[in-house]
Amino acid sequence: MKFFGGVHPKENKVTKHYRIDNITYPQFVYLHLSQHTGKPSVPIVKIGDYVLRGQKIAEADGWVSTTLHSPVSGKVVDIKEVYHPTLNKFMPAVVIESDGHKKSVEFNTKYKEYYRYSPQELVEFIKECGIVGLGGAAFPTHVKLSPPKDKVIDYVIANGCECEPYLTCDDRVMQEYPYEIVEGLKIVMYILNALKGYIVVEDNKPEAYEKLKEKVAETPNIEIKVVKTKYPQGAEKQLIKAVLNKEVPSGGLPMDVGVVVQNVSTLVAIYNAIIKGFPLIERVITISGDVERKGNFLVPIGILLKDIIKTLNIDISEIKKIIFGGPMMGIAQSSIEVPVVKGTSGILLFKDNFVPDGYMQCIRCSKCVMVCPMKLMPNFLSLYIEHEKWDKVQLFSPFDCIECGCCSYVCVAKRPIVAQIKYAKSVLISKK
Repeated sequence: MKFFGGVHPKENKVTKHYRIDNITYPQFVYLHLSQHTGKPSVPIVKIGDYVLRGQKIAEADGWVSTTLHSPVSGKVVDIKEVYHPTLNKFMPAVVIESDGHKKSVEFNTKYKEYYRYSPQELVEFIKECGIVGLGGAAFPTHVKLSPPKDKVIDYVIANGCECEPYLTCDDRVMQEYPYEIVEGLKIVMYILNALKGYIVVEDNKPEAYEKLKEKVAETPNIEIKVVKTKYPQGAEKQLIKAVLNKEVPSGGLPMDVGVVVQNVSTLVAIYNAIIKGFPLIERVITISGDVERKGNFLVPIGILLKDIIKTLNIDISEIKKIIFGGPMMGIAQSSIEVPVVKGTSGILLFKDNFVPDGYMQCIRCSKCVMVCPMKLMPNFLSLYIEHEKWDKVQLFSPFDCIECGCCSYVCVAKRPIVAQIKYAKSVLISKK
């Protein structure tokens, strides 16, 4: 099966054969209290405290929130406002100065034989380890693994599509950590009592497919699916349609059709938490674009972009655009004084600014309608938003938009349709 719409941007997966490398840890890390969808976490340390690597430094504030841990040992030197790379505003962050020793807490391996414990206890521990979705949205994983009792989960899908151009961190994770992905999927299936698991990769990742195939050969209830390379194949609703031919209803969630989707890197984080007791303090990201030093790197959460640039000896004198994430859905940055957060999957640096010289009136070509994977009418949304006809905007379901950018990508009038829809959502929410 396949999903409706979508586009085929140039892949530019130039780092797919670069093995995961480590980056030198910086002197300071800047740990935002808002690392996830939901309420920011609440700090439990104060300035002057000495913390260990893996120590919890902030508690979850409610259910849709999660904990935060230090990736270094050292001293808390400040709790201050730091610019956030995805929220585009200053937000509270804990600043820790590393002592360079990487002294760690004693990691809790109690749940190594996870099948001896209740799903509820495992979910609570996943929350305690600060695991969030690493595909970009950073939704707290424990919430995803706690569907209402009336929502029976039949299938768990491990999302290895990584359809954004340039990004290859998930590809490398699949090639280098296939065992952890399969075992992480088994843990999730146990928690949800799901009967079947699927690992889904696009057909432009044959090496990842072969590595995973070896690991699932003796696991009858887990299957690998190869899907056609098309953007946004990795979006949850489109992935479910392509793999299971199920349509998530408007305003609904995957659990409404008996499915939970987890990114492959998230599954590795779940494995590391349950089997090894590791909290989420580091992640793999892709560095690419118009720079000589490209690759996939394991970096600590909270490392500043400027420290990555310095470590990799990147010359940014000609760089005009920096994006956190992929080019389709990523967020452009105005400074190198921004830290990596849990949802940062890549950092792209370009010599071209890619900003069009204004935009024109819609010419009614309907290309945006033909590529919209959610079967919306972006042309009418753009027009009514431009003229602030909010009652009309609501008729065209702006909240069903997944902000994939397909409409803006094909628009011959260069209209900023996604930016308009994002703006409309904020206006309509404020009117409620």
